[in-house]
Amino acid sequence: MKAVAVLPILILASAFSGCVIAPARGGYAAPAGVVYVEPTYASPGEGYAWEYHPSYGWGWHHPQRGWHKGWQ
Repeated sequence: MKAVAVLPILILASAFSGCVIAPARGGYAAPAGVVYVEPTYASPGEGYAWEYHPSYGWGWHHPQRGWHKGWQ
């Protein structure tokens, strides 16, 4: 294979090899009749999971710290 043919492949591979952090799904299922909405911002810290809040909708929840942004 010639170097000219390999060069575009290497450029594309390096362009798409960045680090991507996606929220962990963790097997959490939405309640019946609730549409899943993906997060619009990154997790606020380690241990937070994207969960459904009955009053506010989808948000980040930590088992010990509670809801992000002070939801009750």
